[in-house]
Amino acid sequence: MIGRLKGVLLEKQPPAILIDVQGVGYELEASMSTFYNLPECGETITLHTHMVVREDAQLLYGFFSPSERLMFRTLIKISGVGPKLALTILSGMSAEDFSRCILEGDSKALTQLPGVGKKTAERLVVELKDRIDKNDAISLPGSATKIEKQANPVNDAVSALISLGYKAQQASQMIRSMDVDGKSTEEIIRAALQGSA
Repeated sequence: MIGRLKGVLLEKQPPAILIDVQGVGYELEASMSTFYNLPECGETITLHTHMVVREDAQLLYGFFSPSERLMFRTLIKISGVGPKLALTILSGMSAEDFSRCILEGDSKALTQLPGVGKKTAERLVVELKDRIDKNDAISLPGSATKIEKQANPVNDAVSALISLGYKAQQASQMIRSMDVDGKSTEEIIRAALQGSA
């Protein structure tokens, strides 16, 4: 799997990006929120990526921040939400607004996004509500500003636990009960897994 790319930005035609990484051109698709943060063509950029392998294609999606990629990964786990719709959601609404809609059960606001009908909006609210804790910024997977205010090793550990199959709320609770001062991401993950055993 390709998790991150660092290279020279060659082209940007929404939603497509072309990055030259040591002579290899990688085509990616990205949300508009990532596009707003892109530098001019010819400059070096680093993007966090998610790769989707299908029978007929291998697709690469790029994200400016790890928290945006985490929200993308959370969204595509929802029945009926594929990568294209997830990018549309991330393009049409800030992560904080999306989290607020989920917490408040505001499916009507979600239907304003292109491609999101009433049934999909209701499914998003129902399936994501238990993954978002209004009292805990770490468990707001799409809230880039709130997550980035936390220490990086803690965020990385929460992301790793979610990747291992824990729900966001459960992962953040596991880490919240620990003393994480001065610990690396690996030490936090190890301690959290030992504590849950």
